[in-house]
Amino acid sequence: MVKGFKEFLMRGNVIDLAVAVIIGAAFGAVVKAFADDFIGGLIGVIGGTPNFDTAGIEIGDGKIIIGTTITALINFVIVAAVIYFVIVLPMKTLAERGKKADSDSPAPTDETVLLTEIRDLLKAQQERGL
Repeated sequence: MVKGFKEFLMRGNVIDLAVAVIIGAAFGAVVKAFADDFIGGLIGVIGGTPNFDTAGIEIGDGKIIIGTTITALINFVIVAAVIYFVIVLPMKTLAERGKKADSDSPAPTDETVLLTEIRDLLKAQQERGL
């Protein structure tokens, strides 16, 4: 039971996921600070208030507050944009460069193709017992 748990933990995917969660939490704090201070400041300069938390619709004696949802949506869009442009797009570019380097390998010669076909035919004959 302990051996199986150890094997589970030592898989690459589990370690990668753990690192991603930790880095994501740390990066989330950076993005939140950027969204609150920089982008929020820009919204404050343009619109007068960077925080919509108290904005709402008054109905009778009550008030439906929609400002927190608006603020959360703005923060989500900022986080998504930063993750895309800082992490996803550069990784995609690196992956494409890697594929390009792999495709630059020379094509097999006619002799190599012919030898491969002969090998495959001989192997098929041996399997049939000829």
